[in-house]
Amino acid sequence: MKKISLFLMVALTLSFTAALGQNGRDYSKIDIKLIHGEYNKVIDTCNQILAGDSLNSEIYYKKGLAYQNLMHDDKSFDCFFKASSISPENKLYKYMVAKGYFAKGKNKMARPLLESLCAADSTNWSYAHYLTSIYMQEKMYDESLKVYQRFYDRDSTDYVILDKIGFALLRKGFYPTAIDYYNKSLAINKENISSIKNLSFLYASTLRADTALKLLTMGIEIDPADLDLFIRRAALNFSYNYTKRALDDYLKILATGDSTLLYIKRAGIGYNYNLQPEKAIEYLLIAFKKDSSDYEVSTFLARNYEKIKDFKSSAYYYKSIIRNLNPVLMQLSYSYVSLAEILKSDGQYKEAIDNFLLGQKFGPERNTDVLIANIYDEKLNDIPNAIRYYQRYLNNYKSSKMPYTIKYVESIQKRVDYLKEKQTTAVKK
Repeated sequence: MKKISLFLMVALTLSFTAALGQNGRDYSKIDIKLIHGEYNKVIDTCNQILAGDSLNSEIYYKKGLAYQNLMHDDKSFDCFFKASSISPENKLYKYMVAKGYFAKGKNKMARPLLESLCAADSTNWSYAHYLTSIYMQEKMYDESLKVYQRFYDRDSTDYVILDKIGFALLRKGFYPTAIDYYNKSLAINKENISSIKNLSFLYASTLRADTALKLLTMGIEIDPADLDLFIRRAALNFSYNYTKRALDDYLKILATGDSTLLYIKRAGIGYNYNLQPEKAIEYLLIAFKKDSSDYEVSTFLARNYEKIKDFKSSAYYYKSIIRNLNPVLMQLSYSYVSLAEILKSDGQYKEAIDNFLLGQKFGPERNTDVLIANIYDEKLNDIPNAIRYYQRYLNNYKSSKMPYTIKYVESIQKRVDYLKEKQTTAVKK
């Protein structure tokens, strides 16, 4: 296959030789060496010629082909660049430089070269392919569509172009129109797996899951070795709670040796909904070993152990859930307290109190009772609630993880005593 591919490349080179040959020289021996895969000999020969003719663009090009076949991409690119610099009007050299830039991810360098090539020859798909690839990477979908449209106008039955248009429309978010083009493509080539995958995505995204599932099933019938089709169908079935169907596909995927956590977990969940707790536990335990912090895995393990009356194991996994949630709850607590501080500064005192209390709910070690008491005391003049929360602070400060000093605690106690006395005096009056 490599020799056939190379032969085609060299044949293309030879087609340019008559037009590009310099000083009427015959370089057919170099072409023959390229055909036979004698790349190092080609390089040596080219170097000998360039030693006496350093501006021979054709020899730089042939040397570049040899390096390209030896997988020396940088040296190959340097040769093509040199050839194009010497003969800037040569489309083939410019094209090879543009491809080199594209391979290096230097789209800004490749794009103007390809645009000039396409402007000179708008019917050359090789130029258009690389240019539209850059447009698509840069999200220039309309520019891609303009190029594709030229080829579509020439041949509306080319399913490759129909696919390209469909994908550009998909990326733009024009799902209904994209669906039309993909359906046209599949009408021409019913075994186009790429179109089947993209069309199934479009149908699923437009809430036509059953149609999407039928397409994926059709794709599996065409190519049962394509594991991605099973993965897509399993995910779609799972998202629509068709857990038994999803289970069958996930087991198929796992049977190939794939050990992805998500697939193992979903197999376990599938067995759970299929009322097979022992099998569910078998897969969920494997998932738990891979990631013991996965809340969903621990939850289903706890539930399924409960179903088989293994309460000790069930309790273990419920405790695991609580352990894993603690950091999240603490962050939630900090966020509520921070929000409360902002609301207090903004004069929204009742809302601030509510958020201080929520902060305590999700992080009980964050004792904000004294802050709440301060609001009741200094902002709302609510003595009973001020006393209540000051007293709660005094009752709990030792068990709290918040720092404190004896002088500070004593000052709170004095404030409580003062408010109680004030409250008693107000009642007597």
